[in-house]
Amino acid sequence: MPPGTRADALPSIPRQRTPGGAQPDPIDELADRLDDFVAAAVHPDEIAALLESDGLSDDQIRERYGVKNSFALAEELYERVPRRYPEPEGPPHDRWRSAGLLGCLLRGIVFALPGLGYVLGAPFLTGPRGDFGLPAGTVPLLAGALCGWTWNQGLAHRAYSWLGLGDRTAARRALLVGAPTGALLGTLVALAVAGTATPAAALFATGQSCYLAAATTLLVLGHERPLLAALTPMTAGAALTLVHPLPEVLRLALLLASLTGVTLLALLKVLPPRSRGPAGGCGPVGADRAVPRAPSGRHPTRHTAAPPSAQPAGSHAAHPAGTRAPRPAGSRAAQPAGSRAAGAARVGAGGTPTAPGRATHPRPTPTPGTPGPALTASLPYALFGLGSGVLVVHAALGDALTGAATTAVAAPAAVALTLSMGPAEYLLHRFRSGSLAGLRSTTTPTAFRRTTARTLITCLTAYLTTLLALTLATTALWPHAPATDPTRLTALLLLGTVMWTGLLLQSFGAITGAATLCVLAALAQTLALATRTGTPPTVGLAVYGTAATAQCVLVCALLGRATAHR
Repeated sequence: MPPGTRADALPSIPRQRTPGGAQPDPIDELADRLDDFVAAAVHPDEIAALLESDGLSDDQIRERYGVKNSFALAEELYERVPRRYPEPEGPPHDRWRSAGLLGCLLRGIVFALPGLGYVLGAPFLTGPRGDFGLPAGTVPLLAGALCGWTWNQGLAHRAYSWLGLGDRTAARRALLVGAPTGALLGTLVALAVAGTATPAAALFATGQSCYLAAATTLLVLGHERPLLAALTPMTAGAALTLVHPLPEVLRLALLLASLTGVTLLALLKVLPPRSRGPAGGCGPVGADRAVPRAPSGRHPTRHTAAPPSAQPAGSHAAHPAGTRAPRPAGSRAAQPAGSRAAGAARVGAGGTPTAPGRATHPRPTPTPGTPGPALTASLPYALFGLGSGVLVVHAALGDALTGAATTAVAAPAAVALTLSMGPAEYLLHRFRSGSLAGLRSTTTPTAFRRTTARTLITCLTAYLTTLLALTLATTALWPHAPATDPTRLTALLLLGTVMWTGLLLQSFGAITGAATLCVLAALAQTLALATRTGTPPTVGLAVYGTAATAQCVLVCALLGRATAHR
């Protein structure tokens, strides 16, 4: 103050009062303009970030609003506006609803149809019986199938990882190199254990390895319908064989026709296109395998859908999924502070903050120089394929391997298990959809765990009911098949529990635990067979029951956390 000025003098001329009374509080006006954003903020720092992103300096804030800085203004706004968390406009985003029941059932049929190839190829698999009471031609088939299931499971995961990164060209390249390599390995393994098998059986095992590689390629790229069409000659021939025996030449021609068609289709799908499209247009084909847009603004780094497949005889490699579902917009369960993007607002006219609008999420595009998925990341998926394949082989041929009975005892159960993979895929999608709905509807971790547990029990019960119905139906229709006793039926349902929970863990990326349990269960059952310990039904009941219990505990421990479902 200059000398001689009174102590009550003001440093500046105050603003004139309006004739109608006091001037409106500028902080209240700002709170009205930013009402939606401030009400949804979970911490004052989010509001401060918005104010700073709009270019408001501390000097401007002191002059306009009479507070010290942006943090003080943010605290004032946070205190004046009540908390509320509005739901997003329109129906909530649920990408797991994209998988329809008919499409999943189609995949289950595609998984089971290759088993008809063994009906046509039965004359080529005859010969002296080996040590386990099986025809000599069956041994190279089993060895080649297990090798193919193991390799193709890992290959499918690697291809899906590239698709999730948005690089379809790299996925095709992985399939173009990996599928022939897997076919060659399966052939070499089959020839190595052929022993006294006939040359026809060795050639059949070679064709089986080629088919598994080509079918995996088509399924990964989402071409189930062309694969189903290519299997038409073999399917028709098998149906005719059940009515009237066909000559061996015609059987061979039908098998070669389907094998050639599937192989050519796979080759056409993985060969480089003649004209390259835009870089951003690559992505997986098929609605149930499309890379989803994360509602929270994040994009998954790997493929997120989980179309499953068990691996009985004639089935294809599973389609692993290694990511977790992104947290949906509007969910409040276990929501951390600062989870909303505070800086999404834009500056309005005259530097006034405006409420943030919807953000747009571009499609993920491959970045030049981005490192690809590690080869070791696919190893657990390959081990899961090996373990589950061995378990299914024991379920289908356990009695025949011990010489206790023929394959007609457990063959209907193996067919039912293969067909059930279609409904299993559909129910896995329903579980993922139900878990996302639980994230939106619950507000406490305890309530979310209860919701997830109910959804899990509902989906698992529906799957086991479907497996039971399919088993009873196939047993009734199978020629000369004895009635299924309660012990075998219980063991099959426990094996179904192992397969479904294993695929569920796989779809969440928790593959290590599922692969470990499946491999240990397969090793235990193989050792029991080699040492002649117990009968196949009782050993299977013990092994499947232990594995199913362990995997259910693992599922409950993992999926009870809200962070696992983001």
